[in-house]
Amino acid sequence: MMIEVSNLNKRYAGKTAVSDLSFEVEQGEVVGLIGHNGAGKSTTMRILSCFMPATSGTARVAGLDVFTQADQVRRRIGYMPENNPLHPDMRVREYLKFRARLKGLSHSRSRERVDAVIAQCGLADVSKRIIGQLSKGYRQRVGLADALVHEPELIILDEPTIGLDPNQIRSVRQLIKELGRRHTVLLSSHNLPEVEMTCNRVLIMREGRILAADTPENLHKALGRSGHVVAEIAAPLEELKNCWEQMAEVADYNIAPTEGEYYRCSLTAAPGQDLRPRIFALVVERGWQLRELSRVRLTLEDVYIRLTRPESEEEVI
Repeated sequence: MMIEVSNLNKRYAGKTAVSDLSFEVEQGEVVGLIGHNGAGKSTTMRILSCFMPATSGTARVAGLDVFTQADQVRRRIGYMPENNPLHPDMRVREYLKFRARLKGLSHSRSRERVDAVIAQCGLADVSKRIIGQLSKGYRQRVGLADALVHEPELIILDEPTIGLDPNQIRSVRQLIKELGRRHTVLLSSHNLPEVEMTCNRVLIMREGRILAADTPENLHKALGRSGHVVAEIAAPLEELKNCWEQMAEVADYNIAPTEGEYYRCSLTAAPGQDLRPRIFALVVERGWQLRELSRVRLTLEDVYIRLTRPESEEEVI
């Protein structure tokens, strides 16, 4: 295991930020940590990065205790906090060389690694510019390059795409995927589609606890409960209603008129049922026309809302 967290607690004056937290991350995984503001994501990352002590519990990185072996842990991690503590009066290349030397790289090795991360993070055009004059998107790239410069085993990224435009987000997403081939990556983000496309596994937090930990696909299966199917069919309205009411596999349905003679049927299947073969057979049998038949897949955002929704709220998914 690259990360082993057991019964971790962090309490401030009158507030519990992390409560009895336990999880593991295997070497080579790309894991997303998601949750609302105040869920405990950044606190967890700061503890793992040796920036903050825990109140109780244990946390290990690459088999090393983050509390008693902090110096050794820091050599193995690259950490990019949400608000990068960059030196605004230094130039990009100068800053990255400074950081590489602080992290123990030799003069020659630091030059090699700075050249590599500048190319890797798309900083070649601004490498001689002063950091304080860069846009927020470029400052994010500098922070990412800083986290990568010493080739750490574990990379911890807190909101790595914040402030980036769509093209930059796509570039960072691809970079994180490539990093996952050689490193273990733990990242937090409010951009759930990005997490879904980037991460092998997701940890969903609320009020300092883990609510769910699994692959996005398994979370969809576990929380989808039943299949949602959309079918556009040209058929008499009353016959469609009778079919859905009499079909045992259909738990609920909604019919709305659409272009021409077609009706858009939104169908909820009974647990464990896939309605598509049954609908197709029905259409062929009745001689109706079918122009769409698809399963509606829950997104990670749907799963997240369902898990973190207060119990008093009515289910909307």
